[in-house]
Amino acid sequence: MNHSPSAEQTPTAGPDAYGRRVAARLAHGLDDLPYEVSERLRASRMQALARRKKPVSIAVARPVVVTTVLSSGRSAALGGGSEPDGLRWWHRFASAVPLMALIGGLVFVQAVQEQSTIDEVAEVDAALLTDDLPPSAYADPGFVQFLKTSLPER
Repeated sequence: MNHSPSAEQTPTAGPDAYGRRVAARLAHGLDDLPYEVSERLRASRMQALARRKKPVSIAVARPVVVTTVLSSGRSAALGGGSEPDGLRWWHRFASAVPLMALIGGLVFVQAVQEQSTIDEVAEVDAALLTDDLPPSAYADPGFVQFLKTSLPER
């Protein structure tokens, strides 16, 4: 059975060609079916066509309108979008303030942590330099083992 694949049998033919082949194969024995079965199949086909995917629409970006909540007693309403140009920059500035506060807080936390690390290193260095042992003793592997075995456990 040596035949070359036709254009419909290649994987690049797409789902439309595949669908046509399946439909032709299913329609092949359609004439032999009883009337009730063919009517149920027709109704099912109509339901499937009604449920098929609709084409996707592309959303168009619109400019953002700032809205405000106006409250009066127990009721509230949305308003805004018609403020004068002088208030627009104020709303933009007011919306940027929390972002600036966040960035400032992160910079402050980073500076505090960095200073804490520097203080710890300075404390260890001061302890090493004021100790009775020379700093070269700490580099000796035997001394490190001595410290591990001789220190009391907490």
